[in-house]
Amino acid sequence: MPVISRGFHGRARDARHKLPPGQYETGDFPVLSAGPTPVLDRDAWEFTLRTETGARHSWNWAELLALPSQTPTVDLHCVTKWSKFDTEWQGVSLDLLLEDVETGADYALVRSYGDYTTNLPLADLLDGQAWIAYRFDGDELAPEHGGPARLLVPHLYFWKSAKWVRGIQLLDEEELGFWETIGYHDYGDPWREQRYQGD
Repeated sequence: MPVISRGFHGRARDARHKLPPGQYETGDFPVLSAGPTPVLDRDAWEFTLRTETGARHSWNWAELLALPSQTPTVDLHCVTKWSKFDTEWQGVSLDLLLEDVETGADYALVRSYGDYTTNLPLADLLDGQAWIAYRFDGDELAPEHGGPARLLVPHLYFWKSAKWVRGIQLLDEEELGFWETIGYHDYGDPWREQRYQGD
């Protein structure tokens, strides 16, 4: 007697969720970092946007929390091949932070407390694609997951969603970040498996 009935193909996946190539689904939220977790005082925290001309726009913790927030529910895809579906966040859209910023820049270099950096085209931070997130799953964002605040750019591999974010430098020419200078892909599209240079 067969263990599996003929014609049975497993459970149907929710149509909203598809795994990018090479990924597996996890219910966990793995913690991966390039270095030690910074200890950050919210009273001293600041987020700064600098344009290619040197203009500076900044928000302290109270000012960030006073801005209108959004609560995106997104899927995450890590370059180490795990994917986590339906993650719930709260944060401020980059569209809001950039709406009064005059820039002709095409690129962004994201900086974190702890000196981590990552690069993105500026277009990937706009049009409802990115947030400065400070809550996860209804709670304050834990330090090991990038708290008090991290960049959230869920359509790219998760290393682009820099933990412990402290600022973004807008640039006319692309400048590679930490992982990108040691061989990770400049862009990091999970649907195209852009894990490493040459992918």
